[in-house]
Amino acid sequence: MHDELDIVVLAAGKGTRMRSNLPKVLHPLAGKPMVRHVLDTASELFPQRTHVVIGHGSDALREALVELPVRFSVQAKQQGTGHAVAQTLDHLGHGKVLVLYGDVPLIRRETLAALLERVDEQHLGLLTVTLDNPDGYGRIVRNAAGSAVAIVEQKDASADELTLTECNTGIMAMTAAQLKRWLPKLSADNAQGEYYLTDVIAMAADEGVSVSTAQPATPVEVEGVNNRAQMAHLERAYQHRYAQQLMAQGVALADPARLDVRGTLTCGHDVFIDVGCVFEGDVSLGEGVHIGPYCVIKHATVGAESVVESHSVLEHCVAAGRNRIGPYARLRPGTRLAVAAKVGNFVETKNVDVGEGSKINHLSYVGDATLGRGVNIGAGTITCNYDGVNKHRTQIGDGAFIGSNTALVAPVNVGRGATVGAGSTIARDVSDHALGITRAPQREKADWPHPVKRD
Repeated sequence: MHDELDIVVLAAGKGTRMRSNLPKVLHPLAGKPMVRHVLDTASELFPQRTHVVIGHGSDALREALVELPVRFSVQAKQQGTGHAVAQTLDHLGHGKVLVLYGDVPLIRRETLAALLERVDEQHLGLLTVTLDNPDGYGRIVRNAAGSAVAIVEQKDASADELTLTECNTGIMAMTAAQLKRWLPKLSADNAQGEYYLTDVIAMAADEGVSVSTAQPATPVEVEGVNNRAQMAHLERAYQHRYAQQLMAQGVALADPARLDVRGTLTCGHDVFIDVGCVFEGDVSLGEGVHIGPYCVIKHATVGAESVVESHSVLEHCVAAGRNRIGPYARLRPGTRLAVAAKVGNFVETKNVDVGEGSKINHLSYVGDATLGRGVNIGAGTITCNYDGVNKHRTQIGDGAFIGSNTALVAPVNVGRGATVGAGSTIARDVSDHALGITRAPQREKADWPHPVKRD
């Protein structure tokens, strides 16, 4: 056994069939580039070194992975998988080497760990998969004793070999010594004119090194992406897997097929999530939270016993608990709701602290503000927080009542227990328990004629 581990991730391909300027492995699956899924899984094996082989779009890949502890190797000209792995030879250690692919994002740690356990100087590990439709895959050739002795690519396969259903996934593991011995012997004498990594299987057999095969729990683990249709298929496969995990933890999903998690979703007991919801980044839902249909929640915490009604958007915000939000509410970054605060339909908030039991029920914008306890904001109220250059803050004291259709021109303070009359524009502070009102006097003219439509 070798404790030392190098992981090589092949990510140099262009992905022509994606019809995109973005390198294929940077296309997002569940909100994260495919290659990041592979690297995150690889990191769970605790390798000493991780090598990423780049080529097409190398600058974009370097930038996207800049914070990760990986070493880049450049494959200037794409000449096959064997040629790609060869770019890392001078930087490998003396233990095991695991070869992965940046466009195979759903591979599981357990599968890879089982494959690595099979590897020593007398055994090479090869991950295979048996498919009902093996079209496009290289086939596993076994001898009369049942041992894998070669992989033949589809373009080079005979009619008999094309009937085989056990396929090569491309994922394999071996010792660094084996790899350094075999890679220089590869030949490009094939239909593609490329150096196939798979040719080392035959070299192993010739040396008497056994090829030990393993298979994933499900074929989707080893499916790659070459076009948009395959990308969409794996997206749904990922979401199905995540939904199953959530339900196993006790989360109630109205429809597991209509859920999208693009990050990490942590849930307490008795959480209910309705259809069409999207969760991005790190989201936490406390016990008894109810999320209505078609909500989008990004980097947010929703405390216990809260209800988020349909079509609401929450981003970089915190609701302490027992809150009621929406429908059609938008909580922008910096919104913090204290216990039992309410933000109702067609309300937008930003960078605001809403005190315990306070209510912004409908059709209002409150930004750069602090609301004390028990504040009531009437419909149509806005905080005028931006003067065209700078933002200014509005302070509203405990128990204040803001009448409908009020404009609060910041910076301004409304005192504790104060009342602002409906339709007012408040540009000066209102004292505690006072009435602030700027409403124009109502006038009336008797016998006012209705306008008549002209011919």
